[in-house]
Amino acid sequence: MCGIYLTNIPFKEEDIKQKLETIKFRGPDYTGVLQQESLSFGHLRLSIIDLESRSNQPMVYDNFTIVFNGEIYNFKEVKEELIQIGYNFETTGDTEVLLKSYCEWGEEMTNKINGMFAFAIYNKAANTIFCARDRLGVKPFYYYWNDGQFEICSQLRPISNGKTINKEAINIYLDCLYIPSPYTIFNDVNKLAPGKNMLIDLTTNTLTISEYWNLNKVKLSDISYEDAVEKTHDLLKDAVKIRLQADVPFGSFLSGGIDSALVTSIASKVHTAKIKTFSIGFDDPKYDESKVAKKYAEILDTQHTETICSPTDVMEMISKFVEVYDEPFADSSALPSLLLNKVTKQHVTMALSGDGGDESFLGYNHFDWVSKFNLLVKVPYFIRYISSFLIFPIMFKQRTDPIKTILRTRNVDRFIEMVFLGFNTLLKKRDFKWLSNYPEFNKLSSNNFQKTADLNIKLWLENDSNVKVDRASMAYSVEIRSPFLDYRIIELARSFPISYRYKKGVKKRILRDILKKYIPEDVFNHPKKGFSIPIARWIRHELKEEFIENLNDEFLNIIPNFNIEKFKDMFEKHLSGHYDYSSYIWRVYVLSKWYKEFGFYSEDSKIT
Repeated sequence: MCGIYLTNIPFKEEDIKQKLETIKFRGPDYTGVLQQESLSFGHLRLSIIDLESRSNQPMVYDNFTIVFNGEIYNFKEVKEELIQIGYNFETTGDTEVLLKSYCEWGEEMTNKINGMFAFAIYNKAANTIFCARDRLGVKPFYYYWNDGQFEICSQLRPISNGKTINKEAINIYLDCLYIPSPYTIFNDVNKLAPGKNMLIDLTTNTLTISEYWNLNKVKLSDISYEDAVEKTHDLLKDAVKIRLQADVPFGSFLSGGIDSALVTSIASKVHTAKIKTFSIGFDDPKYDESKVAKKYAEILDTQHTETICSPTDVMEMISKFVEVYDEPFADSSALPSLLLNKVTKQHVTMALSGDGGDESFLGYNHFDWVSKFNLLVKVPYFIRYISSFLIFPIMFKQRTDPIKTILRTRNVDRFIEMVFLGFNTLLKKRDFKWLSNYPEFNKLSSNNFQKTADLNIKLWLENDSNVKVDRASMAYSVEIRSPFLDYRIIELARSFPISYRYKKGVKKRILRDILKKYIPEDVFNHPKKGFSIPIARWIRHELKEEFIENLNDEFLNIIPNFNIEKFKDMFEKHLSGHYDYSSYIWRVYVLSKWYKEFGFYSEDSKIT
């Protein structure tokens, strides 16, 4: 797990080192810089496999040079195939395997590897650079391109100097809470989308992007429920097993949810020694799952560490949050994620997580929302539309705008989009043209639940969940491995009938039946709380002055296409305690912190 950098801009070696220093947390064990031909390579190493210096990067073999971030979980299998072909190896890590895989198979090598990765390989003979990002976008890949000049990096900060703000990206962020690929907060800087290759031809100064993996049209398998449970269990055991390859101490995150409990349960059986587990809790019982996690730990006989998150802890995390999340990112669960990784690093360097289970096995609450809208949409549209004008605040103690929007939503496909974009907006004018980057979600299946799951995977998983986990873990030099993000599990789950995963409101049916083999059902059969913080209460009380200070008129006036009057009304109503607009207030607050961090807004409200 590392940080990569590559450019053909003629920076001095010291300049490259200074850039890497800004994201040193991604790889504190070794900093490597290599200037070759017209290129400068940079690498920050977090040593996980083959801790010796022989596996440092940039790594050179024959005419090829690589910088690589991630882990190839099946590298031993691929290595054996290369040995049979005639290759010799000088290391016991996966970087050399990746490099020689490209030497042997070229671009086809991405179809052979299973892992989380973002890499760039220079072919001196062909004068090209081949890049790729993993299938689910677990590892980040940013690139700047302008008339043949480029920079590639694991994060934005090292390539942000002199860049201008992308106003469209800010508008998308204010709706989504994040900035989806291929966009970034800066003009001329993009994210390479998951499952994509990128080839830079240094002779012709051209950049070409191609696809090597994507979600395919759903083909339901003819399999019994019992066999589906067994097949899922077997594949999960393999996904966990191959992720336990490490030359450093490791553990497992353990929340009160099903996914992390199942991953930890399997790891406890696969690994002979006692597993170290880590959980985060809150003083508010509405959000706290630490007691359930502790019960899991007792049943599985793990070495458990529990941390309670307070408002003070959150305040202490905000500066770290702004430092490592170098784009506006408003998933507030990033804060306890940072705290969890900070504690985890004191014990281990690598940890398993349950991320990805909800997407494939239909675990989120929005699958219930889709179920209800499937019924609502049967009411003629003109009746729903007229009814929306009869909704008044006096009828509801909470917000009414989302209810009106839902009633005015014409079809299920648009409803599914709005699940992820929000049924309310802070923008004066909304524009959904950017959704054309995600055209396949409603064409791969006729089932509305699967459509929702597919957009969940392609939009939210990459740009929210994976970003949160990567930055929070890298902030403290911890590597997170998620068995549910094994692409084989994604593909398998999509081949199952919906009823195997969601039936009569019971979410993650298959996973529940597997978990019964490890933990009694009465222990884990409770409402899902998620991994969120009591931010609504904190905005009204403990953090009130912090928010008032940062959300001043001077800042609000520089946000493009922003409905200031509506936001100020939301803020006032939230502070009164009668409404919950915390999600909207938090995203604007985060944007204000980002503006200040990157020098686009100062106390005298000047934009630089």
